[in-house]
Amino acid sequence: MTVDAAGTWIEGPLGQPLRKALGTRTANALAKLGLETVGDLVDHVPRRYDEPGRLTDLRSLQVGEHVTVLARVRSASMTRMRSRAGAMLHAVVTDGAGELDLTFFAKGQGGLRHHEHQLAAGRTGLFTGTVSVYRGRRQLTHPQYQVFGLDTGVDEAEAALEDASRPIPIYPAGASVPSWQIHKAVQTVLGPLREDDVPDPLPLALRERRHLSTRLEALRDVHLPAADEDWRRGRRRLRFEEAFVLQTALAQRRAAVAREPATARPLRATGTPSLLADFDAALPFELTDGQRAVGEQLARDLAADRPMQRLLQGEVGSGKTVVALRAMLQVVDAGGQAALLAPTEVLAAQHARSLRTLLGPLAEGGLLGGAEHGTQVALLTGSLGAAARKQALLDAASGAAGIVVGTHALLGEHVQFADLGLVVVDEQHRFGVEQRDALRAKGDRQAHVLVMTATPIPRTVAMTVFGDLETSTLTEVPAGRSGVVTHAVPASNPKWVARTWQRVREEVDAGHRAYVVAPRIHPDDATPGGRADQAAALAETDDVLEFLAEPDDGGERAPLRAVLEVVDELRATPALVGVPVGMLHGQLPPADKERAMADFASGRTPVLVSTTVVEVGVDVAEATVMVVLDADRFGISQLHQLRGRVGRGSAPGLCLLVSDAEPGTPARERLDALASTPDGFELARRDLELRREGDVLGAAQSGRASSLRLLRVLTDAELIADARTEATAVVEQDPDLLTYPALAAAIAERLDPEREEFLERA
Repeated sequence: MTVDAAGTWIEGPLGQPLRKALGTRTANALAKLGLETVGDLVDHVPRRYDEPGRLTDLRSLQVGEHVTVLARVRSASMTRMRSRAGAMLHAVVTDGAGELDLTFFAKGQGGLRHHEHQLAAGRTGLFTGTVSVYRGRRQLTHPQYQVFGLDTGVDEAEAALEDASRPIPIYPAGASVPSWQIHKAVQTVLGPLREDDVPDPLPLALRERRHLSTRLEALRDVHLPAADEDWRRGRRRLRFEEAFVLQTALAQRRAAVAREPATARPLRATGTPSLLADFDAALPFELTDGQRAVGEQLARDLAADRPMQRLLQGEVGSGKTVVALRAMLQVVDAGGQAALLAPTEVLAAQHARSLRTLLGPLAEGGLLGGAEHGTQVALLTGSLGAAARKQALLDAASGAAGIVVGTHALLGEHVQFADLGLVVVDEQHRFGVEQRDALRAKGDRQAHVLVMTATPIPRTVAMTVFGDLETSTLTEVPAGRSGVVTHAVPASNPKWVARTWQRVREEVDAGHRAYVVAPRIHPDDATPGGRADQAAALAETDDVLEFLAEPDDGGERAPLRAVLEVVDELRATPALVGVPVGMLHGQLPPADKERAMADFASGRTPVLVSTTVVEVGVDVAEATVMVVLDADRFGISQLHQLRGRVGRGSAPGLCLLVSDAEPGTPARERLDALASTPDGFELARRDLELRREGDVLGAAQSGRASSLRLLRVLTDAELIADARTEATAVVEQDPDLLTYPALAAAIAERLDPEREEFLERA
């Protein structure tokens, strides 16, 4: 495709369907990888490069993984099968240390002669397929392959040897088309392209200033490198382009918001009646230095006549709720209202209770015994009864409720506010930007926005994912908390498991509470043990769970623990005889959820078996134990959030991660990381190192593939910062990108509404 003067894509060589460029058969195979046009194909860059002469480490291959390996044939032999008719060719390839079997079957030996000829001992080639295990040896069954240097003619042999002397691109591939066929297809379509055929989103002045090649040159470098320096140069250029396009879109969003008018909500003058001043005077504890500093930032933002757009992130238990409440009270003092949007009814109800408790008489404005200049806190959720819903809507519309807490129900068209001045969004990763904007647009003017997240985010992730927001961070934990000790408990060790329940009993006998978290609700879900079946069962619950199983080894896994069965088991466990055990999960009716939390908080049921609905926001000071079953099926950040539910009072907390993960596996690495440090920001960095960027920024959050193809938010930190600087300068000079049509087109093409993972679901 090319770009016209208005910055829109028009048909061109990059928009040509692959069926015209390559033929129907090849195009159909590439279509299974989502590649439909020439532009799609040239943007499908190699995932790595094999060096000529350096063979793939075969011992590192994971069972169940689809691989392309560079290896040398050690032997190949053909035999007739004894158990059934037909013949088998068994070849062994090696990297000099490890080995991999190649197995081919046919009705007769004649059907295998071609493979036997090609797979002569000593030859080197690329082999692709899915790794499986047979009799303890890893193998590829009917792999596709390309052998170098075959005697197919002088020209062909010389060309093959020349290709083999260059870095070998290894592409993301599939069973329908191996890596080398993708490479041949790219060579076919890339050769005829000219500079005018490939629009470049990077302005010429920027390219010259940063010594970057054109986009076409970069594509040739990554697909057809003559040396390692070529593909490294091309990838650097394409990574910068990816960061620059993303940061330009975010800079445009920041600029658009900054141009909108907002009602200033300044602090009340000292000495005048003030909800905020009265609240501060009644606080039974001292604010941390971080809470005070962030509070001053928010106060300045709210006093401005342009919308505040700020992200408040903080360590578990760092006191974000108090900081957000002080901002809400400043807005109410200034005559406005605040709305707090929570992702679940359990969390919304918890927030409403917490705010009312913190405010005391200040939350009883207009009621007998309430403060003279107090306000009210209304709760609006989808499951409210008709009378309660009508009252909540009336309190919001009339302004009687200065603070309205709710779930997605707040976004309904019938919900109106007298003067909405501040929108607080808790756990932003559960909401889309459209939802955030829909709520803040309910006022006559754009409301100020404060986004909160309890998941610590490395700076570069925040810059990439929340790039339209200014960021404030709380790192201190309020004084008086004793912290949490974390241990991994091997599920296969009966003595350790028994000791787990004894520790729960000891804490209960001391007057404390214990959470027990299981990954699914019903024990009769169809989960015979396979990874796909278990993932499907988890998806059927309404709880958010990062299902991060290891590569499937083809064996059966024990079924995931379920809340309903765990409740029965604990009630029959000798160590817990006589201890009331409660239950909480997302499928319970709202009244039952409320009752379960109230009984747990009061101590009537000191042990609560739950799904991850208790992951965030739930605050019971007496809770000191968190037991997580099948802990290896959760991500680091989620386990850290669960751990943060205990040790919130003066008594120390204990987190026990029960798992059958073997030492040395990625799953065990996550658990060991949790046990080694309480620092959420350090854990977030380790989490990002252990997981693919797509898990963090793409599919696991949005259900789509990641929009980051080459960019790595940890290793490319400096590049992201440079791209942000350049993008901000471009948008300041030309907010609508009228003089940068290729850049505007790249944003429209790559970051259309269906692909804005970084904006829709951070």
